[in-house]
Amino acid sequence: MWVLLVLVYGLCKGIREIFKKLAFRKNTVMEVLFLYVVMSFVMVLPGVKDAFSMTDWRYLWPILFKSFVIFIAWLSNFHAMEKMPISLYGVLDLSRVLFSTVFGLVLLSETMSVPGIIGLVLVSTGLLLLKADPALRKKKQTDAKEKVAAKTIVLAFVGCGFTALSGTLDKMLMRKGDLTTTQLQFWYCLFLLLFYVFYMIVTKTEFAIKSVCKNYWVYLMSASLVIGDKALFIANTYPECKVTLMTLIKQISCVVIILGGKFIFKEKRIAYKLLCAAIVIAGIVVAVL
Repeated sequence: MWVLLVLVYGLCKGIREIFKKLAFRKNTVMEVLFLYVVMSFVMVLPGVKDAFSMTDWRYLWPILFKSFVIFIAWLSNFHAMEKMPISLYGVLDLSRVLFSTVFGLVLLSETMSVPGIIGLVLVSTGLLLLKADPALRKKKQTDAKEKVAAKTIVLAFVGCGFTALSGTLDKMLMRKGDLTTTQLQFWYCLFLLLFYVFYMIVTKTEFAIKSVCKNYWVYLMSASLVIGDKALFIANTYPECKVTLMTLIKQISCVVIILGGKFIFKEKRIAYKLLCAAIVIAGIVVAVL
C-alpha cells in the first residue's frame, strides 16, 4: 500500500511541475509562488480542529524547521524552473535521490539491500548520462549568459537538496505515530505562508493580485500539492517505508515531466532524456522488488 501511495505522490508532483511551468506564462515567479502557498493553506483549513487537538505541542518546532526548509527549496526550484526547459529540470530533479539516500543513511540509520544499491547505481547512471548529453555541449555563449545558466543549475540543485531534507523530516515526524497527517499538513502550510508573507514584505515584492487570481494553473498546482502530500504523509506512517526506497519511487515524476516537455512545451532532445529516465525507472523497479 505504501508503494502505491508514494507513486500517487510522484504522479502528482510530475503533473504539478507542468502546471507550474504553464502558470509562469501568465505571472511572475513570486506571484505564482505566493498564491500557490495561500491556496494550499486554504485547502487544508478543514483540518483546523484536528490541528489544534495535538497531544504534544513540541512537534511545532520541527514542523517550523521543515517549513523553513521547504521555503528555501521552493524559492530555489521556482526560480530555476522559470529559466530552464521543463524536461531538463525534470531530470536534474532526480539528483534528490542522491541527497535523500545520504539523509536516510545518516539521519535515520537506514540500511540498503543489494537490490537497493543496484537501483541507486542505475539512477545515478541515468543522471550521469544526462550530464554527458552531446547536445548540452554547445558553442560557448557570452560570459553573462554562462553565469545565468550556472546560477540556474545551482538553484536547481539547492532546491533538490532542501526538498530531500524535507522528505527525511517527514519520516522523522510521522514514524512515532502520535502526529496525524492532517496536523502536519495544517501547521506546515501555515508556517510556510507566514514565511512567504514576511519575505515579500521585507523584499517589497510587487504582487498583481487581480492578474494572478485569474491564473487557474495555480489552483491546480495547489490541489495536486495537497493530494500528493497527503498520500506521502500516510505512506510515512508505515514502518517498512524507508526514505531511501521511497525517494527512488518518487522519481516516476520525471517521466511525467519529460513527456510534458515533449507534448505540451514542444521541447527537443526528448528521446535522449527519456532514455535517461528509463534507466532511472529500471533502478526504481529493481530497488522495490
